[in-house]
Amino acid sequence: MQELLSRIHGTADLKALYPEQLPTLAKEMRHYLIETLAPIGGHLGAGLGVVELTIALHYLFDSPRDKIVWDVGHQAYPHKILTGRLDRMPSIRQYGGLCGFTKRAESEHDPFGAGHASTSISAAYGIAAGRDLNNEHYNVIAVIGDGALTGGMAFEALNHAGAHNKRLLVILNDNEMSIAPNVGAMSSYLARIITGKPYTQAKDTAKRILEKLPGALDAAKRLEEHVKGMITPGTLFEEMGFRYIGPVDGHDFDHLLPTLANCKYLDGPILLHVVTKKGLGFSPAEEDPETWHGLGPYSVETGIPHKSNGKPPTYTQVFGDTLADMADHDDRIVAITAAMPAGTGVSRFEKRHPERCFDVGIAEQHAVTFAGGLAVAGKRPYVAIYSTFMQRAYDQIIHDICIQNLPVTFCMDRAGIVGADGATHTGMFDIAFMRNLPNMTVMAPKDEAEFKAMLITSATINGPVAIRYPRGNGYGVDISQLPAPLSVGKAEILEAGNDGLVIAVGTRVRDTLAAVERLRQEDGKAVTLLNLRFIKPLDLEAILKHLQQGKLLAIVEEGVAQGGIGQEIAALALKSGWSGPFVHIAMPDIFPAHGTQPEILRDLELDANGILKQLRGC
Repeated sequence: MQELLSRIHGTADLKALYPEQLPTLAKEMRHYLIETLAPIGGHLGAGLGVVELTIALHYLFDSPRDKIVWDVGHQAYPHKILTGRLDRMPSIRQYGGLCGFTKRAESEHDPFGAGHASTSISAAYGIAAGRDLNNEHYNVIAVIGDGALTGGMAFEALNHAGAHNKRLLVILNDNEMSIAPNVGAMSSYLARIITGKPYTQAKDTAKRILEKLPGALDAAKRLEEHVKGMITPGTLFEEMGFRYIGPVDGHDFDHLLPTLANCKYLDGPILLHVVTKKGLGFSPAEEDPETWHGLGPYSVETGIPHKSNGKPPTYTQVFGDTLADMADHDDRIVAITAAMPAGTGVSRFEKRHPERCFDVGIAEQHAVTFAGGLAVAGKRPYVAIYSTFMQRAYDQIIHDICIQNLPVTFCMDRAGIVGADGATHTGMFDIAFMRNLPNMTVMAPKDEAEFKAMLITSATINGPVAIRYPRGNGYGVDISQLPAPLSVGKAEILEAGNDGLVIAVGTRVRDTLAAVERLRQEDGKAVTLLNLRFIKPLDLEAILKHLQQGKLLAIVEEGVAQGGIGQEIAALALKSGWSGPFVHIAMPDIFPAHGTQPEILRDLELDANGILKQLRGC
């Protein structure tokens, strides 16, 4: 029974509670999260780990006037519950429901949208700078996890913010470090003392006195830093200009509330180090935080995720297994991931070739240039990063890989529609930004067997390669053998006909084939269907050979229309003198909603029915 939680319809209801009621509320919130996400899945572990911290923040600060910026957004489920979205939580990440991340359009309590890691400090500092320029007075808080702190952008922001004296509170949610001895009662007591008014006033008074004595102030500073360096691990942050406080037990309100209350009244940039346990309150999530970071439906009673029995392997699994097989025969092959070994399938490679597997943390830019260095040393690096995250390293792909024509293969998982994670994770731009790069070869498979062949092919290309492939399961085609390499730049004819040419690529080939077959059966129109395979180089010979004067030309791709492959093929056709009905079936100039992949493809008319409708409209 969630007696306290059921009363919380906004932050005012939370503030009406007594401090001694907050631990009970935390227990109810954990139970609610575990029960609510069981049938739908979601990012459970991170939310369970910040329940007390979220309650304390909203209890002491005044959102939306005070701005709380959550990094990534995985940890924001409790925040959504406390800010008027309790009744809608069962819809999270569902079609038409709540977003799985913070979203400005969803609530005034979400001051900044989050989907990619390491952005919160930059955004929060920007808000704080704008506040001061506007002569306004409110608190700005950034909550960033220790994982996101591995991203270089976070350190760029710390470096900038620490050089100025603007009031900013950065909370480091450390859920990887176990609660060591120095995070006990003494450390929490020191944190409360350091933030308290008596200590601060005494320190300021001493500073004013010492400033009048030659050399005394510098000596006092050195003594203070020496002492603090012995009892706290915050020297790095102090050197960057932040006042470091902590570590504090992030699950103990007796520690959190007074420390946060004192932080409200401190000037300048503050870093509060809070230690939490990811998945706290649900033993399966505590024991296996990587699996329970984000997953599908599960059983509350057994703690076992629901398995989809009988389904073919995912593209991610095919990647990991195939790359490991390739590495068995080629000791040049190495795998690189940016903090997502399981999500990208690299963990499967690591089991067989641990010495050739590198996890660089949330550092996509470094991952790419690091791969370039490995290539210079004679290795064949495979950089496995989601399409949406590859965007963060575009400059490095151009300057450090393509200009030098290095044999680095970019394996872009989650290309196209991803589903529940929505716009921030949709891989909709990679066709447009990869196909424009000199020296780059770009491939997209129609199924898992072709994907396996493309991985084999990539090892034969002495230059940069990008392979885009979707989230989810394959089709169950036979992948038991290592296939022969493909002929680079050669397309595949799937259907032949005299009523036009339809060209499809990657994830859209299967649905396009279904649409073309229905067009033949129901409308009596037989078109030629070309599986492009290679986005770059294009099979110009096959395209021009099958282009029919005055007949339909259609291009289908699961990427943005602007800059897509359809534009290049249309220009090629017009240059050749072709004229006739034309349709470019691609993603429109919008960011897609979240929901299941079939739901979003249906809305964008990129499923079989939508493709058929558009072919018939020509």
